[in-house]
Amino acid sequence: MRQIVLDTETTGLDPQQGHRIIEIGCVEIENRKLTGNHFQVYLNPDREIDEAAIEIHGLTSEFLADKPRFHQVEQEFIDFVNGAELIIHNAPFDIGFLDYELDQTKSSNQNLAQFCKVLDTLIFAREKHPGQRNSLDALCKRYEVDNTQRTLHGALLDAEILADVYLAMTSGQSSLSLKEEPARANDASRNIRKLDPNRPRIPVPGANAEELKQHQNRLEEIDKQSTDGCLWLKLETKI
Repeated sequence: MRQIVLDTETTGLDPQQGHRIIEIGCVEIENRKLTGNHFQVYLNPDREIDEAAIEIHGLTSEFLADKPRFHQVEQEFIDFVNGAELIIHNAPFDIGFLDYELDQTKSSNQNLAQFCKVLDTLIFAREKHPGQRNSLDALCKRYEVDNTQRTLHGALLDAEILADVYLAMTSGQSSLSLKEEPARANDASRNIRKLDPNRPRIPVPGANAEELKQHQNRLEEIDKQSTDGCLWLKLETKI
């Protein structure tokens, strides 16, 4: 199965307010292995970038001034993701922006649903870890995925990190269907090793008189040297 882990960076939060994509990052997984193939591009949005967004990803208008527009890389992007399952954290955000960009071009590409299925790892994480934080950083910590290089958000870097998190989250699963888990649990219970009820008792040697005397002397020594006395002696007295 071919999967594409995808992330975007944008000028702001809402494409309906004219905000645009300024970076797309994708990494390829095939049969649960990273292939090394990736797609990454910076885009000129032809508009200002919100200061709050710059604080997150560090991309400025000056840096993006000589970069291509979305319509110039549209077909290359579609060719890369076509037929794959997209793996995205908080998919409605990225899909909303990508569908908006596709809608602005003069091509026949209307939306990503024409080309791809989508798996939202945020929804999957919430089902797997209800009531817990499921941001990408929180999942990295939970699954021990190294994200120390992530001082700023970057679409390709975040896609690479999400790929590691996704593979860790789904490790050992042949399918994402949570309905399979009880069946696997039943299979595991059938493989539990049961001990023979007629097995001979394991001998447990007791302390001899000399060892008991040494033990008592040690406890009394601790009792004298400790401000609060020897807890073990107090427990023995109560018993």
